[in-house]
Amino acid sequence: MSVSKVHDASVSISRCIYDVFLSFRGADTRKSFTDHLYTALIQVGIHTFRDDEKIKRGKNIKEEIEKALHESKISIIIFSNDYASSTWCLDELVKILEHKKSSQHIVLPVFYDVDPIQVKKQTGSYAEAFARYAESFKSDMDMVQRWRSALKEAADLGGMVLQDRHESQFIRDIVKEIQNRLHCNALYVPSFLVGIDSLVTHINWWLKEDGSNKVGIATICGIGGIGKTTIAKVVYNQNIQRFEGYSFLADVRGTSREHNGLVRLQRQLISDIIKGKVHKVYNADDVINKIKEALCCRRILLVLDDVDDLEKVTKLIGSQIPFHPRSKIIITSRYRNLLNAPFIGRMFDLDKSSSYGDISKVFEVKELTSTESLQLFNWYAFGHNSITESFMEYASNVVKHCGGLPLALQVLGSSLSGKSMVTWKSAMQKLEAIPDSKIQKILRISYDSLEDDHDKNLFLDIACFFVGKDRNYTATILNGCDYYTTIGIENIIGRSLLMVNERNKLIMHQLVRDMGREIIRQESPDLGKRSRLWQRDAFDVIREKIGSKTIKCLTLDLQRLQANFGRTTTSLHFAKHSKIPFLWSNEADVEHEAFAKMQRLKLLQLDSVKLKGDFKNFPKSLIWLRWHGFPLQSIPKDFDIRRLVVLDLRNSSLKHVIQECGITSTFVTGSEVPICFEHRNKGPQTTFSLRAPSHPGEKISWFTLCIVLSLVSDQTFEYLPCIYIINETKEVMRAYFPSFIGIPEINNNTMMWLIHWPAMGFQLEDGDSLSCTVVANDLIIKEVGVKCGSENNSIARESTCGCYHPGMSMIANDTIL
Repeated sequence: MSVSKVHDASVSISRCIYDVFLSFRGADTRKSFTDHLYTALIQVGIHTFRDDEKIKRGKNIKEEIEKALHESKISIIIFSNDYASSTWCLDELVKILEHKKSSQHIVLPVFYDVDPIQVKKQTGSYAEAFARYAESFKSDMDMVQRWRSALKEAADLGGMVLQDRHESQFIRDIVKEIQNRLHCNALYVPSFLVGIDSLVTHINWWLKEDGSNKVGIATICGIGGIGKTTIAKVVYNQNIQRFEGYSFLADVRGTSREHNGLVRLQRQLISDIIKGKVHKVYNADDVINKIKEALCCRRILLVLDDVDDLEKVTKLIGSQIPFHPRSKIIITSRYRNLLNAPFIGRMFDLDKSSSYGDISKVFEVKELTSTESLQLFNWYAFGHNSITESFMEYASNVVKHCGGLPLALQVLGSSLSGKSMVTWKSAMQKLEAIPDSKIQKILRISYDSLEDDHDKNLFLDIACFFVGKDRNYTATILNGCDYYTTIGIENIIGRSLLMVNERNKLIMHQLVRDMGREIIRQESPDLGKRSRLWQRDAFDVIREKIGSKTIKCLTLDLQRLQANFGRTTTSLHFAKHSKIPFLWSNEADVEHEAFAKMQRLKLLQLDSVKLKGDFKNFPKSLIWLRWHGFPLQSIPKDFDIRRLVVLDLRNSSLKHVIQECGITSTFVTGSEVPICFEHRNKGPQTTFSLRAPSHPGEKISWFTLCIVLSLVSDQTFEYLPCIYIINETKEVMRAYFPSFIGIPEINNNTMMWLIHWPAMGFQLEDGDSLSCTVVANDLIIKEVGVKCGSENNSIARESTCGCYHPGMSMIANDTIL
């Protein structure tokens, strides 16, 4: 890049527009090192000029470049291997050094892939370039000599040399050096950041809105370790020059808990805004008054980092604050719904025309994409955005494990940097069993902030068993476990620990799920004394019969376990974990005794498991039982399922299940319609008014019926019952005439008949009056219950020929009598 003189060389540093002017050979470093350096400088708020390669060279661009040079405080000259082969760069170097001699301009040489001695003595590629110039500039050797002298002078200035450092560290060192020379107030941010540009642009746009004189407040929210503070620092650095006062109060949550922490934050705020020493203050009211005085007379940018409680903000800066017009406040928080209308009303001295929505904004930080994650990880693990083929598989596994969380990528990348492939493999094996402690410490802050044990236990149940499940399905089950699930889930979502996607599924970041499971692991070194067990741990407890009343939830899917740990022709071994290998077929046998001590067990999954023995001592407190591949042909008499909310027996061996004309039914033990059936009545009939599903666009797609009945005598009944469902409003009737012969033998002659009935043809609409009637001569119908289900229900979608009802549910596939 060449320059010609436009301004008088005595331009004052105070009149400079740019902090840094970048001089470099585009073909060498424009899209690599120079681009990374430029980005790092910009992100810490250092206003940097670089020539745009899209602009054609010509007189105007040369003038613009020289103008930018004379309006910059510092020039960074990036000497690369082929720098000397560009006469444009050599001309620019001469102009930079001339400007330095006649002004306070600072020059910082950077030697990238080239030694200062090579630049000073023009050896190697520099010698080759000047050999060509000796031929092509024979008529102007004075100019060639000026180039040589400029190179020698620049090399003698010292500067910064890459040598064997990683580029990322080299860039950090350059940025730090520039900050020191500028004596700037910019905050430190990592030199290599990815995936934040779009959100930073949106926040900058919000900060620069000049169409209104109103103040503004925004929350940057997201899960711990997602990059909220880093983004806030980048935004702060890029915008402080636009405000008359600015302050960044870091770690408000942690500092406010320390002795005199709140007072220290208040003093820092006043000092930052008035740019001077704060005299002693003797009471809280005096501090608040001084803060108000500082904030009301200047346009300020205030960042409150890591806020977990709005009451702390009120204690920190007071209420009814007369902020100067167009002042902006940014809060970083794990709580998406931190700001609310009452707080805004208390905090700001607003006119009557202003509202909460006018001045508040929420910016949510999302996880990095897989490509962005790999880039960030490579920089911390290898010091550059490239990777050798031999490490690619391991790096990809680490990136997948991190799930787009920048903190995890940084921590794991740094910990593996410079390590052997054997160490990488061992580290990955450990991560699968024990999450990284640094990452867990950050993530656990959100869990610890949950208000009570109710929300904490609800989070743990979801993390261990219901990630990926339908929200309504999960709520139905957990309501049966005495949770207040609706408000509990909202609280967990508010802490950025959980989200609900467009399909109403509960979604949790993998590392947050791992954090929840790690909390369970730390409950006790004894597996049998932990509250929740899954997969390998559950297998050990069942096989070794070491369960206890502490266990509330247990899930075991043997086929999945087999897939995860490999299959052999003779046995499946759990090296380093399970003590007892077992012979593998398609299922594995365990004894009922294993559950005898788990009398507080509420949630149980036993996929592909065969139990030996009776069900006499089987837990009677179960709320949810999922037993895919249930091995018995009927539900045993001593199997107490009275408290069950959901019974899922898909792919089972049940024979006492009937499927006729799309209607599926089965008999189970029980003497009372569960309360979760919304429409129930004593006797053979119930009537009700239809209510539309809660989600827009959904339709009632099926009915689940629960009929409590008993035989008139001990004999097999002569006449089969029939069931009628009538839409009284539309005068539409459908009837079910079952063709089964006999019912299971029971001790007390009373049982429940569960029926899954598709709702096609009923012409259902909101408000329709419906009735369900059971007609039977040889049966006593004690109670009838009806539950309506929508097509959006997760189990209804998953089950092709199952009987389901989210109050007392039964699913049994592939079973026809």
